[in-house]
Amino acid sequence: MQALPATLCHLDGDYLPLRDAKISVLDRGFIFGDGIYEVIPAYDGHLFCLDEHLARLERSLAEVRIANPHDREGWRALAQRLVDSAANEATVSVYIQVTRGVAPRDHAMVQGIAPTVFAMVNRLTLPNEAARTNGVKCVTADEFRWAKAHIKSTSLLGAVIARQIGVDAGATETVMFRDEWLSEAASSNVWVVKDGTVYGPPRDNLVLTGIRYGLLERLCAERGIPFALRRIAREEVFAADELMISSATKEVLPVTLLDDQPIGNGRPGPIYQSLYAAYQEAKRRNAQAQQPPRGVSA
Repeated sequence: MQALPATLCHLDGDYLPLRDAKISVLDRGFIFGDGIYEVIPAYDGHLFCLDEHLARLERSLAEVRIANPHDREGWRALAQRLVDSAANEATVSVYIQVTRGVAPRDHAMVQGIAPTVFAMVNRLTLPNEAARTNGVKCVTADEFRWAKAHIKSTSLLGAVIARQIGVDAGATETVMFRDEWLSEAASSNVWVVKDGTVYGPPRDNLVLTGIRYGLLERLCAERGIPFALRRIAREEVFAADELMISSATKEVLPVTLLDDQPIGNGRPGPIYQSLYAAYQEAKRRNAQAQQPPRGVSA
């Protein structure tokens, strides 16, 4: 078995090596997957889209009636301490998880218990140059997950099964369809480009509205690219000029093969190229706004 890392983590107010962190077997996150999580990227010591991630954390916690254990400044300080502890890594992600807490097993939402707060920092490996130059392969599957997809829940068995479908097919992601309408991928949002416009599924309870929803909309506006959210039929996905996936760990990534069928001309297209460049510029602006940069004293 691979040894657990000694990187710093946070557990219920304490900072300790990850390999030493332990929770009760009666924690409802362990028993039921009764919890909420976020994954926040950081580049060269600078947390990216932090306010948007914390806003989604707040929404998800409220939806499942778990008290938010920190205000935004508290979360910011916690996340930044973990990022600073990994100063030897240029690109990392902070994983935050809040469960309902420890209680005797009962399906009902037990009240009056303290939530369990866990956070860790991980190296973030971004897609390589070959994936960006050539695009990636994805496969499709029927959406079999629940109808509360807008909640970023730790109950991820459906996503695990969906992702494994892609792994078994040698694909980067599994693009899901609900009743022949585009949903999302196992752990990414999906974007269709047709006639110069970027289309995505509407913001509703059937998709997890990724932070890149708002980010891509802003980047499209900066680049003069039309952007619209609407229901997208399966045939429209296969007839797309370009297809992209996005997430905190993938940023924005071109899909050039879907179920072994080429998308468009089978190469990453100009809309992807423009949005990828805009994404990198957004990261640079974010770093400039958070001073001082890593290695420079205040």
